[in-house]
Amino acid sequence: MGVGHGGTHWVAAVFYITLPFITRDLGLSYAQAGTLVAVFHASAALANFGSGLLVDVSGRRIVYQVASLLMGAGALLAFGVTSTFLMLCLLTVFIGVSNNLWHPAAIAYVSETYPGNRGYALSVHALGANVGDTLAPPATGAMLALLTWQQTAIAGAIPALLIALLIGAVLLREEGNGAAGARTTMGMADYLVGLSALVKDRAVLGLCVMAGFRSMTQNGLYVFLPLYLINVMDTGPVLMGFTVMAMQIGGIIAAPVAGAWSDRIGRRPVVLAGLTTTTLVIIGLTLVRSEMLFVAGVSLLGFALFAVRPVVHSWMLDITPPRWSGSATSVMFGTQAILSAAVPIVGGVIADHHGLAAVFYLLGGTMLIANLLVYLLPNERRVADH
Repeated sequence: MGVGHGGTHWVAAVFYITLPFITRDLGLSYAQAGTLVAVFHASAALANFGSGLLVDVSGRRIVYQVASLLMGAGALLAFGVTSTFLMLCLLTVFIGVSNNLWHPAAIAYVSETYPGNRGYALSVHALGANVGDTLAPPATGAMLALLTWQQTAIAGAIPALLIALLIGAVLLREEGNGAAGARTTMGMADYLVGLSALVKDRAVLGLCVMAGFRSMTQNGLYVFLPLYLINVMDTGPVLMGFTVMAMQIGGIIAAPVAGAWSDRIGRRPVVLAGLTTTTLVIIGLTLVRSEMLFVAGVSLLGFALFAVRPVVHSWMLDITPPRWSGSATSVMFGTQAILSAAVPIVGGVIADHHGLAAVFYLLGGTMLIANLLVYLLPNERRVADH
């Protein structure tokens, strides 16, 4: 599961790292570049709600994960043979669908398989994402130094294809034999009753909105950090890739520690610590002019930002019945995608009028809101796994 999750994030990271070069070569404005990312998140939001239904009603987990990887790889392959803005928007839809088709199936699978130490298990799943996000920026940056962005996109599709084959070979047979990834199916009426109760739950909705604001910051950094490095700090593609990698390395270290810690002391204190640190570091980065200090700051940022991610996922699955774990994940990731879709466009307009540094104040503000929402959430409650 960790390797597969890394594959989906590899696809998204290749898209983000090639974006500054797509923007430059096609003469796009920051607002147009932001529109591409908004399309990514909007399509991800739509895919989220449908995928949760498919996962919980069918009981299938692995088949949708394989489909997710194949869809993302196919979109990157098609990136390599197009150069029009409208076609790129269409292909970005498939990358967005691919990215969030994965989560309801995979998170439900991991949660059901390891209910006793859910925080740690989901942190290992998140660790795979950080590894994919860590390896993709320097690899993509190195390829961009030698190849065009179209050729880089084609090369970037190959690892995702190989991982899809690996997941299919190892886990599809287990699902067919009734292993943890294959749960009993349910009727549509039962599903709708459970979903209705889910979306009326104050704790679930509050947690989704809080996660959405945290995701706004994360995805805003994915878009504007590379642009800031290239256009403001005047770094090359290789250093840009390694700086983004530094953020992910922080997450690799933090995710398992935070997940295991939250299993012991609860989700809320770990989430608060990570969100507060992230807010302070983002604002501090706007004051840094040294490249070495900036890389160090980005690494600390990643440590705090990505420590929170698996803990929030665990918190959601703690408070929802296991039969609707796929749909609970869909509601959360759908909320994240909807809110994240606004950041690239709003940030692009701010960057066009006030400069890229001003966008970081916007991102600090969204993280501050996430901090405040954690205080308003009801006390944690655990649903029995049955």
